Amino acid sequence: MRCKIQTAKPQQFIDITAKVVEAVQKSNVQDGLAVIYVPHTTAGVTINENADPDVVRDIISALDNTYPADGEYLHLEGNAHAHIKASLMGSSCTVLIRDGKLLLGTWQGIYFCEFDGPRNREFYVKIISG
Repeated sequence: MRCKIQTAKPQQFIDITAKVVEAVQKSNVQDGLAVIYVPHTTAGVTINENADPDVVRDIISALDNTYPADGEYLHLEGNAHAHIKASLMGSSCTVLIRDGKLLLGTWQGIYFCEFDGPRNREFYVKIISG
């Protein structure tokens, strides 16, 4: 399943859990895997707490402190920090499916991680029976 997403800020985490749940429901798979893949070099995907929005703000802040936008990078486009952050988050994640539902912890959500926005982006969800 291909999902389009529009980011609104230079850096932001967007909760995409509902889109992944939708893909699982449409698949009718009861036990298997959901693979979420982001085909961008300055965006990623991660799983983290979705109950307190300060967690997301803290993650972005910590990444900015460690990899600031104005660092001494050689990459000519001026977005080396975004490439580094995307690599740290990763381009994919996998979630187990049990009894037709994502096997996420109570406080977990799946986030699309933008580091070079705002942009029109996409991500893919592949449901694998097993």
